[in-house]
Amino acid sequence: MTIEIRTCTPDDVRTLKEISAETFSETFKDQNSPEQLTAYVEKAFSLKQLEKEIADPSSRFYFIVFEGEVAGYLKVNAGHAQSEAMGNDALEIERIYVKNKFQNLGLGKHLLNKALDVAKEDGKKKIWLGVWEKNEKAIAFYAKKGFIQTGAHSFYMGDEEQVDFLMTKPLS
Repeated sequence: MTIEIRTCTPDDVRTLKEISAETFSETFKDQNSPEQLTAYVEKAFSLKQLEKEIADPSSRFYFIVFEGEVAGYLKVNAGHAQSEAMGNDALEIERIYVKNKFQNLGLGKHLLNKALDVAKEDGKKKIWLGVWEKNEKAIAFYAKKGFIQTGAHSFYMGDEEQVDFLMTKPLS
């Protein structure tokens, strides 16, 4: 079993666009209207938007490659790039997704560990993320990994307001 995590570069933006749209749609298609999902995906994962995000030094993207195929990805944010003002001692996991066909192989755990390593290397005191209140599988996964709910914020799927739980893990 060959697993590699590699940094995404601007040359990877088309692959990033494809995997972003695919994994987000796989994850949320059953709980959201096709119109709201399409509106979100077209805006959040446009080439222009992803080029802007990947060019920001406060955001970093990583692919997880399983047996030679890009199976998922991770996006972390520091400083001004965080979606909530959590301070310079925090690192946000904004996106962590694995394609359905690669679920239950431990790849999500590898991506989470990568985020924790990045946070520690950068001297952060905490790591945090937002997770949809209805995504019970993800909430349970993060709780098992030591994250606790510390708040909530609005997330817009198209023009539909939803609630994300903010979950934080202190780093020692």
